[in-house]
Amino acid sequence: MPERLNLLTHWLKNDLGLPAFDIAPASADASFRRYFRVSFNGETRIVMDAPPDKENIEPFMHTSKLLHDAGLNVPEVLASDIEQGFLLLSDLGSEQYLAALNEESVDRLYADALDALALIQSRAVCDDTLPPYDRSLLLQEMELFREWYLGWHLGLELSEQEQNILNEAFSLLAENALEQPQVFVHRDYHSRNLMVCENNPGILDFQDAVAGPVTYDLVSLLRDCYITWPREQVEAWALGFHQRSLDNGVLNIQDKEQFLRWFDLMGVQRHLKAIGIFARLNHRDGKPGYLDDIPRTLTYVQEVCRRYPRLSALDGLIQARL
Repeated sequence: MPERLNLLTHWLKNDLGLPAFDIAPASADASFRRYFRVSFNGETRIVMDAPPDKENIEPFMHTSKLLHDAGLNVPEVLASDIEQGFLLLSDLGSEQYLAALNEESVDRLYADALDALALIQSRAVCDDTLPPYDRSLLLQEMELFREWYLGWHLGLELSEQEQNILNEAFSLLAENALEQPQVFVHRDYHSRNLMVCENNPGILDFQDAVAGPVTYDLVSLLRDCYITWPREQVEAWALGFHQRSLDNGVLNIQDKEQFLRWFDLMGVQRHLKAIGIFARLNHRDGKPGYLDDIPRTLTYVQEVCRRYPRLSALDGLIQARL
């Protein structure tokens, strides 16, 4: 989009009065947003380009303030042009958790990420300024799996019985989410949105935050669509976070098995959504790279379904048709 880049460069030079600078792509994400790194006088800044006909930057600005006020390391909004869809942000660096994670680093990096998540849930304001993660939204997200993965990507025509299996599973997963304590939910708290930096972690891509289930961000981190850890290790991290949540007053449910059930089923909801999004990114947006992450994500779904009898029919459908 040369026209957008020209508008962005004009904004930086003429409206903000930046000195002579270099500008280069910093990253792109699964939305229509693009990010550039601007370098000048030995300093760097990040510029978000969010076409206003496709993206609204005001939720990013609002959520950034909520998280910053809670003590989290998020990009500071230094300047904005809401009409054009531009933000000038502080730079949290270029090293994603995903590139830094390995067997030697994971405990240290996840300890920092879990510390930050505990702050989000215990300190970040969770009020009616955040959209609710209600039943309608939960079901709408899972429908992406039916429409974009089963329908568009695989070209499947499901029988009435198979449709009912999906409907029943979706209902169960939505009920599981709604019965949990509701907290500030980042909604994409994973290794591609956490940055390795001095005040670790730097946290990105939080503009879709909602008030929702206490296990949602935890499962996003620990059952990441982009990297896998042994189940025993994941459950140990999850139960450690459960105890921390009891200690800081976010939770009052002592039952570890109940918490793991919440966690497991929340993961199925999230991963069905993610699989649908990955397929949509390919077919609608011309971004095929995410297809490589579907097998890992689908494996999470099947592993959990096999541990819970009420999801056995969903596992059977997946085995039979996929």
